[in-house]
Amino acid sequence: MSQWEEDNEQEHDVAVVPETQKKVKKPPLYKVLLHNDNFTTMEFVVEVLQTIFHKSELDAVHIMLAVHHQGVGVAGVYTYEIAEAKVNKVSQLAQANEFPLLCTLEEE
Repeated sequence: MSQWEEDNEQEHDVAVVPETQKKVKKPPLYKVLLHNDNFTTMEFVVEVLQTIFHKSELDAVHIMLAVHHQGVGVAGVYTYEIAEAKVNKVSQLAQANEFPLLCTLEEE
């Protein structure tokens, strides 16, 4: 057997191990909740929903009414980091406008 045949045969003897596919686990999602109080105006809640959560006026009004009638409403569902940032933005905006609007997050 020539050197070329020997080298060629060795190349074909190498077993190919198929790559195992790893399933990527989706990160947990968190609901950002707005809580009703007796001082924050409905207009301010709608403004928060439009500016921070990018809701249409109609969607913002529906969520605001859920907050008003049920005591709490879901402003959106996000990964933890985004949910936390939105909670902080709402809290800062409410404080700057002297409203006690409570915004929290909980795992979905």
